[in-house]
Amino acid sequence: MNPLKIQVFFKYNWWKILLILLLLCIFLAMSIMFYFGFQNFTQLESFSRRQLLAMMGMYMIIGIIQAFVFVTLMQFGHYFIMSGGFLNRLGKEKVGIAKANVKWDDVIGMESAKKEAWEIVKILKDRHLVKKIGGKIIKGTLMIGPPGCGKTYLAKAIANACGLPLLSAVGSEFVGMFVGQGAAQMRSLFKQARYQAELHGGCIIFIDEIDSFARPRMADTGFGGGISHNATINQFLTEMDGLRQKENNIAIIAATNVGEHQLDSALIRAGRFDRKVHVHQPNLKERRDLFDFYLDKVNCDKSINASVMARRTLGFSAADIDALVREASIIALRDGNRDLIIQKDLSEAFERIAYGMKSNIIMTDEDKLWTAYHETGHAVIAYLFHPKDDVIKASIIPRKGFLGFVSHRSEEESYSTNRDELLADIKISVASYVAERIKFGTTTTGVGGGPGSDFYNAMSKARRMAWSYGMGKSGLIGDFHTYNDFYRFNTSQKTMEKLEEDVQDIMQTCIKAVEEQLTRHRELFEHFAQELLTTEDLEYDQIQLIFSKFNVKPLSGRVPFKI
Repeated sequence: MNPLKIQVFFKYNWWKILLILLLLCIFLAMSIMFYFGFQNFTQLESFSRRQLLAMMGMYMIIGIIQAFVFVTLMQFGHYFIMSGGFLNRLGKEKVGIAKANVKWDDVIGMESAKKEAWEIVKILKDRHLVKKIGGKIIKGTLMIGPPGCGKTYLAKAIANACGLPLLSAVGSEFVGMFVGQGAAQMRSLFKQARYQAELHGGCIIFIDEIDSFARPRMADTGFGGGISHNATINQFLTEMDGLRQKENNIAIIAATNVGEHQLDSALIRAGRFDRKVHVHQPNLKERRDLFDFYLDKVNCDKSINASVMARRTLGFSAADIDALVREASIIALRDGNRDLIIQKDLSEAFERIAYGMKSNIIMTDEDKLWTAYHETGHAVIAYLFHPKDDVIKASIIPRKGFLGFVSHRSEEESYSTNRDELLADIKISVASYVAERIKFGTTTTGVGGGPGSDFYNAMSKARRMAWSYGMGKSGLIGDFHTYNDFYRFNTSQKTMEKLEEDVQDIMQTCIKAVEEQLTRHRELFEHFAQELLTTEDLEYDQIQLIFSKFNVKPLSGRVPFKI
């Protein structure tokens, strides 16, 4: 047996050993007392022995009942008063090397984050080299990125590559209704980490959704909520600083979906979370690699083109692509009774994830007619005006609560938006309003109605152009939202009126441009609507064929791409 393991075991469990020895001593003493008591019992008269046995039986039953009630109340008090209940079992489930079984080569779709993480792996594996030059190990690494981009996956790969145990926790586990509960759980977690670090030479703690308890400290608002929140952060900061006699090789990896400015400033200062790894959505090449990786794990047709799916899934995360492949396998089994995934299954799975399941809404012929022209306006104007996006699908089959939709997306990622793109987005949004007015002389409620509606999207973009980007006709420059807060407006009334005039000018100019193009291409407009009304679904190739038939090309000079 390893002497180090015996030493560490005694170090962290000495009180248990002492308690067992104490119980053994008590048992031995009671055994001696029982022996001499039995000797005296045998010398008593027959009546006295029977009387004493009867009393002992009654006392034993009463004692068992009292002990049961006492232990039950103690347990109730311990779990529900001191620690908040049976739900708080932090640390009982340990995630070790066997469970952190993600290989480094299996980390796909986050190449830049992977490079930064590899430096952490080298430092954890070669700690003695870092100490040799007088450096210190990186205590904390903060992974920042949107949901589903692989932060937890990367943390498991780091632990596996280092050969260290991984203790995993969720930020919400440190939030409870009792004061001091979170701090106690934090101490418990780090105690386990020190135990594992001494056994294995190091340990990694992964805390997901750290923003659950790591928000900026606050004053107490009553009932001890602020005190408990502050105590949890203070305990975490103290544990990170390692204010102990021996510094353990413990590295902390935390993940969050919010910006670092929303976390407590003491948490992200130098010496705490020294390394910040930003994990982004996968780009075109990474999405193609992800499709190759997940399709390799299932039975699929060799003719499947991963590049086509990678282009269609612009904006998808690694988790979305994994879900898409799993959904395709379900479709193959259910609809085709096949054990082989084909391209059609992937396309249908993409539509379910991107656009939602088909609704059971049964539209009248009139509703279908209005919806067809409504969506045709979006499709034609998106094809004509947008400098980057191409129309890949038009449908009047209800999904996600909408009676129809038009999907347009770019061929590759774009991280900035210029004025032409913003104006194109506004024109696409208001195109439904113009299309209904041209065809029917009036409009429906489908153009408005709150967040997500056509007018809402158009107005929000026009307002940002005028108020924040300096793109208004009046020439006012600046981000005027910085002058305002939730309670008051500091912008003058005159300036606000000019800005609102700019917003309406943008809206009216876009509506005029859309009306001009739909009127000019009225024959195309009518044909597209009738095709959509007949088929209910138009795919990319069908859409391109319609525009080619009328010899209409994008006004922006964009070259349609093949997906």
